[in-house]
This record gives sequence, C-alpha cells and structure tokens, in this order.
Amino acid sequence: MPTLSATVPARWKRSRDIEHWDAEDVVAWENGNSKIARRNLIWSIVAEHVGFSIWSIWSVMVLFMPQDVYHIDAAGKFFLVAMPTLVGAFMRIPYTIAPARFGGRNWTVVSALLLLIPTVLTWYVMSNPGTSYTTFMIVAAVAGFGGGNFASSMTNINAFYPQRLKGWALGLNAGGGNIGVPVIQLIGLLVIATVSNTAPHVVCAIYLVLIALAALGAALFMDNLRNQRSNLGALAEALRFRHSWVMSFLYIGTFGSFIGFSFAFGQVLQINFLAGGDTAAQASLHAAQISFVGPLLGSISRPFGGRLADRIGGGRITLYTFVAMMFAAGILVVSGVLDDAMAGAPTSAQMVAYVVGFILLFILSGIGNGSTYKMIPSIFEAKAQGHDEWSPSEKAAWSRAMSGALIGFAGAVGALGGVFINIVLRASYVSDAKSATNAFWVFLGFYVVCAIVTWFVFLRMKSAAPTGERLRSSVSAPVAAG
Repeated sequence: MPTLSATVPARWKRSRDIEHWDAEDVVAWENGNSKIARRNLIWSIVAEHVGFSIWSIWSVMVLFMPQDVYHIDAAGKFFLVAMPTLVGAFMRIPYTIAPARFGGRNWTVVSALLLLIPTVLTWYVMSNPGTSYTTFMIVAAVAGFGGGNFASSMTNINAFYPQRLKGWALGLNAGGGNIGVPVIQLIGLLVIATVSNTAPHVVCAIYLVLIALAALGAALFMDNLRNQRSNLGALAEALRFRHSWVMSFLYIGTFGSFIGFSFAFGQVLQINFLAGGDTAAQASLHAAQISFVGPLLGSISRPFGGRLADRIGGGRITLYTFVAMMFAAGILVVSGVLDDAMAGAPTSAQMVAYVVGFILLFILSGIGNGSTYKMIPSIFEAKAQGHDEWSPSEKAAWSRAMSGALIGFAGAVGALGGVFINIVLRASYVSDAKSATNAFWVFLGFYVVCAIVTWFVFLRMKSAAPTGERLRSSVSAPVAAG
C-alpha cells in the first residue's frame, strides 16, 4: 500500500522557500530560474487582478444605485468611489514591506483572502438600500484592501526578474492587474443586461469564487524569496534621493489618471445619459456598455509602455506620453466648452468626443504607467554602479531594496491622483456650471506640469552631463545625489 507522501503531488511537497535568489545570474536564469519567475509572475497577476477588481468594485456598484432607492446623489457617489482609492493609497505602504517580511507567496495568499471582507460587506449593504451613507462610506473604504495588493505584487515580482527584463515583467504584472478594473465593469454590464440593474449581489458572488481561486493558486504555485530586504529603513533611504520624489509625482499623472478615470468614467457617462432623457436603468446600461473599454485598453497598453521604455528610454517615453495626454485632455476641454455653450443634453458628436478623449487618456496613462515603473529600478541600478567599493552582489541587493521600497511608495502617491480626479470632478459638477468642463481644464494643466517636470529632471541635462554622471539610457537622466 503506498504511503501518503507517495500519493501527494510533487508541487504540494516542494519547499515554498528559496533561500538565495540572484536574478542577474544568467546561467541560473537560463537553467530554470526563468521558469520559476514566470510561474510566480502568472499567479501574482491573477491575485493582483482580483485585488484591482475589488478595489474598483464601487465604480460598478454606483451603477446599481438609482437615487430614488438609495438616496445618494451624483456628488455623494463621487465621494463613495474616491474612498477606496484613498484607503488603497495608504495601504500600499505596509503592503510594500510585507513580501520581504512574510514571503511573497505567504503574503499573496493572505492579501487575497482579505478581499473576502469588503466583498461580503458590499453584498450586505447593497442588499439593504436603507443603510446610512456613513456605513456605505465605511464599506467602500474597506475595499481599499484591494489597492494595497498592487504594491506587494510589484515589489515581489521586481525581485524575481533581472534588470534587462524588468520593464516587460513589471508592465505585464501591473497591466494584468489593472485589467481587473474593466473585467469587473464588464461583469457588472453582463449582470445589468442579462439579470437586472437591481442585482448587484451577483457581482459579489462571482468575486467570492474568484478570490478563493486566486488564494489557492498562490498557495500551490508561488514561492517565498528569503534573501530579500525591504523595510521602512529602505524606504526612508530611498526617499533621500530627489528622483524618488519626482517619480512619485509623475506617477500621479499616469497611474492616478488611470485609476481615477476608471472609477469616474462610468459616472460621467451615466450623468450625461440621464441628461439626455434616459431612465435610470437605461443610463446604467448605456454607461456600463462603454465604461469598461477605457480601463481595458489602458491595462493592455501598460506592458507596451514598459517594453518601449526598455528599448527607447523611460524618460523619453514618459515625456511623449504626457505631451499626448495634453492633447487628449484638450479634446475633453473643447467638447465641454461647446457643450456648456448649448442648452440641453450633449449632442451625439459631443458624446463621441467625450468618449474618444477619455479612451485616449486611458491608453496613454497605461503607456506612462509602464514607462515610469521601468524608470524606478533603472535609477537605483545606475546609482548603485557609482559605489565602486561595493561588490556586484551588494550593488544588486541595494538596488532591489531601494527600487522595491520606492515602487510601493510611488504607487501610494500615484493612487492619490485617483482621489484628486474624483474630488475635482465632484467640485466641477456642483459648481454653478454643473458640468465637468472646469475639471477638464485642471487635468490639462496638470499634464502640462508633468511634461515640464519630466523634461527638466530627466532629459534637459542629458547631452551636457559627463558619461560617468548620467543615469542609464533606460532612464535618460543625469545621476544626482539625493
């Protein structure tokens, strides 16, 4: 009779801990480490994908909330979708430290299971429309758990991949996670179209299953890297450098735009459809039919932003992206000005312009997300090369710790851009103009500032800086102390 150990699948018996991992060891990479990294990347994407879906669950729930039933107006809904963005931003700081402290596999399992809490609570409050607005806000805040998953996932995958492949790997990881936003919106659309616009619990039920699958997959197939160091000390050291703060600011313009518009796009469409004479059910359906397209294209474009940054340089791609975002925001401004000058609902042409402007911003924000996250590890790798007294392994360890810490911090700061977008849109709608045009002007101005900062910090001095004082071409920036 076979023993129990003989009947257990090998993947269940293998050690989940890797005591030494050197991603830059080419021989080890070609002889099996690449497969290990790929396996961890796949399940990291799955878990982060579900995390993003739960983080953005309220962008879907507001489409199931007619004002005459839930007694929450459009202004209140903008605050409702901003709350998980705000909490998720702050959750990214401790989540950045967690993979090195507890192990990437272990933390992925725990962080996935934590998503059960906001999902169950959302199901409960949506099934009880008479619940107070304060309770809705608290439940929406708990959905911020999903926002933290991004930081731990990116920090973990950053450690698995060599410098030459980080742009693609991080872009793929983040893009696969970002797709969680349009996927839950697409599921919401299918529920509204095939079941009812009064059945939000169906969305929650689907995600309870997906959360369980993500946690199980991480437990079976992921690994813990035990030679990683990422702590508050590393974060404090990373923030001593000027480039760390610049990158965090630029990430507000890229990821902040993606997550903010992901949460707000459906609401903006719903408001315009209601103004055009749709019933609440019709407006929800029409908004859901369009709103998922933007986040989907933005998610797909993110890995290509990382790949372009690998080939051309993160600084250049980021600058080109912000310039293009200025023109996309300009489309929204022109459409808004024309709409405000006319009485009644937006015309079909104006609605098309609104959708085109937002879709372009989604795609460009995805490209910018990929290019900025490629720049972070490149910056610290270049700085490490300036320490001739360190061994190659010490340089690599320092670079990984610094970039891992900053990835989480920049992600947290960038997520605050999503809060900013929703608050600015709310303020614009409750102003005398009662339209989003003022908000579009603010977005345009911010992208101008981001483009100027990118050029000034990462491109202006490139041709004048001595070779030894220049960051690698993947960043296109001079090395500067602090």
